[in-house]
Amino acid sequence: MRDSSDHPWWKGATIYQIYPRSFADSNGDGIGDLNGVLHHLDHLQKLGIDAVWLSPIFRSPMLDAGYDISDYCDVDPLFGSLDDIDRLISAVHARGMRLLLDFVPNHTSDQHPWFVESRSSRDNPKRDWYVWRDQPNNWRAQLNAGGAWTWDEGTQQYYLHLFLPQQPDLNWRNPKVVEAMHGVLRFWLDRGVDGFRIDVIHCTGKDPSFADDPRCLAGEPLANFNDQPYSHEVLRGIRRVVDSYPGERVLVGEVNIRSTERVLQYYGAGDELHMSFNFAPLDAPWEPVMFRTCIRDVELLLAPAGAWPTWVLSNHDNSRQRSRYHGSLRSARAAAVMLLTLRGTPFIYQGEELGLEDAQIGAEERVDPGNRDGCRAPLPWLAEPPHGWSGEEPWLPFPPDADELAAERQVGAANSTFDLYRRLIAARKASPALTHGSWEELRSHPEVLAYRRRHGADERIVCINFADKPHVCPINGHWQVQIASDGVGEEQPYSGELAAGQALILCPQEA
Repeated sequence: MRDSSDHPWWKGATIYQIYPRSFADSNGDGIGDLNGVLHHLDHLQKLGIDAVWLSPIFRSPMLDAGYDISDYCDVDPLFGSLDDIDRLISAVHARGMRLLLDFVPNHTSDQHPWFVESRSSRDNPKRDWYVWRDQPNNWRAQLNAGGAWTWDEGTQQYYLHLFLPQQPDLNWRNPKVVEAMHGVLRFWLDRGVDGFRIDVIHCTGKDPSFADDPRCLAGEPLANFNDQPYSHEVLRGIRRVVDSYPGERVLVGEVNIRSTERVLQYYGAGDELHMSFNFAPLDAPWEPVMFRTCIRDVELLLAPAGAWPTWVLSNHDNSRQRSRYHGSLRSARAAAVMLLTLRGTPFIYQGEELGLEDAQIGAEERVDPGNRDGCRAPLPWLAEPPHGWSGEEPWLPFPPDADELAAERQVGAANSTFDLYRRLIAARKASPALTHGSWEELRSHPEVLAYRRRHGADERIVCINFADKPHVCPINGHWQVQIASDGVGEEQPYSGELAAGQALILCPQEA
């Protein structure tokens, strides 16, 4: 499972997720777009970001925020044009960064020309591009959509959708589907993208017997646990396409199965995913037992297999970390220290560097069928309303304290949350121990997580106090505080005590 190169770029990278609709608006319509991203690349460069992952920008009816795609090879006018994405790719590369796109292989929109043809008649050449059956089974769909089969009156059959009825599943057992979707990958790789985040890749293979599943009978969606061998065949084909291009293109997978052992299988023998998201931290409250267990699990399973971990604490589908941590900015800052010092590649969701919380979304303001609007609120760039979003009101309300937490007030301000992230990313880049080193847990108080990172002569120790009171955390040797989540005690000898809620990076004390 080991990579041909010990240190490909993505192992040392810090990757930033942009949800384009809410990042920045350039044309005054209240919806973020590609030129908005282009105009704020300085923000990412100051932060120290190495690569950007864009959530879907393709043509779409937008019933599931762009994950219902009607044309994989065009940009939705909501976000701009192909010329705009070409300019953005060039600008990102000119700044020494890389750009990843979201690839959605499991399903299309029901408005995609392929599905329009597929449902037009039973003998249409594209009929078998999707999954049709005379009788449904008991499979359940995500996004509160109920059963995973919808009746098509015109052709008197049911079609499969593991998400909304407007998101029919592709049939990846059809070689023509494989060829067409590989063509989509090549279309974007030829334009210069550096890789893909692959949406629900574990869903592409389906049980060929279409057997009922007792977990669905209990109401659980199939996408939560679908894990079929054919999904690996799909992935190996995708990997071959990506590997045929120069420049260490990368695949990051969403395998949303809450089992690290099962997720590990999607790395294959070095011929499937380069990285797969680790979802356990997205569910975890800010408490030491959960994180200690999760980290141990990842190290126990992934390290011996040579599989490179990822770490993510929030994204467009999950509540922001500060909101999950009961609104505590102190805990969110300590979590940033952990995120950027674990062994693996960290992913930062837009706005976490500002310490944002989820927006409060009223029933009349809801857009998303899965009720995920809160974490998708627009970023506040300026302190004064409308916070850098000119023209119409943004498509969703701003998060709490948008004036106080605006980027304008934090960039360049000492000890701001932005400044903490910036310094953590810089410290990570500068330390071989933090980018590529081993991970070793140290004995500590049950409410403290402490670990050592080491690579050759370079060494760092990280101590995180989850408690609302100070704790003693003795460390052998002579150490000084390189970075403190609260800014207290930096460049001073380590006293052996952690303040309440404090997280520290320690480096060997200079003689």
